Amino acid sequence: MADLSELTDQLPAKGLGDDEAFSVLSEQVRTRSAHLGAPDAFAHMDPAPAGIAARLVGLNAEYNQNLLHQDLSPFATEAEARVIVWLAPYFGMTAGHMCGGSTLANLAALWCAREHGATRVIASADAHVSVPKCAQILGLPFEPVTVAENGRMTIDALPELSRAVLVLTAGTTGRGVIDELKIASLKGGTCAGPMWVHVDAAWGGPLRLTKYEDRLSGIERADSIAVSAHKWLFQPKDSALVFFADPTAQEAIAFGSSYLATPNIGVQGSRSAAGIALLGTLLAWGQEGLAKRIETGMAQSEDLARRLQEDRRTELKQFPETGVVNWRSLLRDTETVISELGPVASRTAIEGEPWVRQVAANMHADIDAVWARISRVLGPPD
Repeated sequence: MADLSELTDQLPAKGLGDDEAFSVLSEQVRTRSAHLGAPDAFAHMDPAPAGIAARLVGLNAEYNQNLLHQDLSPFATEAEARVIVWLAPYFGMTAGHMCGGSTLANLAALWCAREHGATRVIASADAHVSVPKCAQILGLPFEPVTVAENGRMTIDALPELSRAVLVLTAGTTGRGVIDELKIASLKGGTCAGPMWVHVDAAWGGPLRLTKYEDRLSGIERADSIAVSAHKWLFQPKDSALVFFADPTAQEAIAFGSSYLATPNIGVQGSRSAAGIALLGTLLAWGQEGLAKRIETGMAQSEDLARRLQEDRRTELKQFPETGVVNWRSLLRDTETVISELGPVASRTAIEGEPWVRQVAANMHADIDAVWARISRVLGPPD
């Protein structure tokens, strides 16, 4: 069988065997997947993963570790604990766990906030879709706050915060902007402050390990933080972390059972050994190696922003804070430009208008190749 086009809607009665099935499917994966590590891939917050992480995920699959039961994951449990111990201090946190994506990390944090007395969720109107989704799952009212021209939550528009979990974003999905994280200090400092502060740092969180760490100043005052490891920590899907300031906080979302040796913490029950791949990456690269890759991406986004700012064919929305660039053509229809750019760019909407969105997540990107594609699509200036 050459490809999947020969398959019918009925499950085959007789199998192909492991080798032929693998040959068919591996060819489809190689030829029909987005090439996130291509030199001109600069569109999304999804990087090609670290090579060592991809290799370790394959090895993990052979052993099928299950973090629900420590006897089924002796080393995987230890690896995850080590990753938490290494990374939590960069955020001023003391505890946490891994989960299958930052939506689940946000859900675990907001669930924990609810169990500690929060009755409402307040976040920027540009917060990730997972935030209102989690609020709905938890039966909590969601109150969006307008954003200013720069894309940050408008502080003056905040409602009263009693019994609220205030969600701040460190790197919004569309524009990459960082909310004013220092307002996390409102908690405990005034009777009008929120009951809980959570920072969704799915995208921008790893900046804390780089020379750009001050851009997230104030994050250490939060009660909980979500970081997506399959973004700027260069892990395969599905991998995220949720951190807590209070080492006992997540006990509120832990459940025991007669068949569990230790309580199950968080939203997921059975889950894979994602901590091994992340541990391997951190061992291979160290903090300096990770920082170098992120800082290179930041430099590339700043380089691209300068080129766009100086080009008569384009309008730059604002200078990038976390490696996300927004711009539009002054000569051509923006939707058409986005379509023609292909893997170089994606789309976002700002105040209802389409803008080109580019993200410095690909550690293999060549900014000259990215610019060459943009320039071709834009065409010659008038």
